[in-house]
Amino acid sequence: MDKSVKKPPPTIAELNDLFRKNPTPIIGKPPVQGKLLITQGISALSQEDQASILAKVRDFRDFTADNDPYGEHDFGSFEHQDQKIFWKIDYYAPDMNSGSEDPADPGKTNRVLTVMLAEEY
Repeated sequence: MDKSVKKPPPTIAELNDLFRKNPTPIIGKPPVQGKLLITQGISALSQEDQASILAKVRDFRDFTADNDPYGEHDFGSFEHQDQKIFWKIDYYAPDMNSGSEDPADPGKTNRVLTVMLAEEY
């Protein structure tokens, strides 16, 4: 008799959190496939500001019914140096030419995390 307990597949929110917390691994393959993009407004900031902003994106936990109505953890906003910052995760098919047919399936989804100044949205 097999007493092992099967773990349920991860939710979209769990996959998004995992990707957001580690979008570009230093060594090896990322735990969740995707790309990190920063806009011109973010890239124009100092390296220190960029690092601080990316740390705030990574550590973001302020999900509410207002900013996360579907419970997917795919959008966030916060203040940095008196500027409103947005981050957003979009879901693409593996070929990156269309939307993912199933964002809950990591094999069918490439995530794109975009970090931007609110004014760039």
